[in-house]
Amino acid sequence: MREIKLVQGKEGIELPYETGNWVLLKEQGYSPVEMLVASVAACGAYVLQSILTKSHIAFEFSEVTASYTRSSEQKSQPLSSIEIVFELSVAKEHEQRVERLLALVNEYCPVIQSLSSDIVIKKQIRFK
Repeated sequence: MREIKLVQGKEGIELPYETGNWVLLKEQGYSPVEMLVASVAACGAYVLQSILTKSHIAFEFSEVTASYTRSSEQKSQPLSSIEIVFELSVAKEHEQRVERLLALVNEYCPVIQSLSSDIVIKKQIRFK
């Protein structure tokens, strides 16, 4: 079992890191919810890159954008949806295949697999 230790810092809860602690407080950096969304986007990007590599599709990855909504129906306002946009370049003849391979991301991303099934995950690719 792996362990991550968080500590109480002067500005809020911090994740210690050798080059400086990450403060998990929206006013000081990113909130825990934003970190969760970023983790989903990063994991999805790594999985997509792995799928493309294993499929022998040459690509150039540019960036990933993640947007999210929270449910106002529950007091804690949990995530209700996450939309991820992967920006990348591939040869024109591979674009349709890449669109189909995008469906595999949820199946192989452990972060997405760890989320509640109530959270809708939408993914799209923006070709450059």
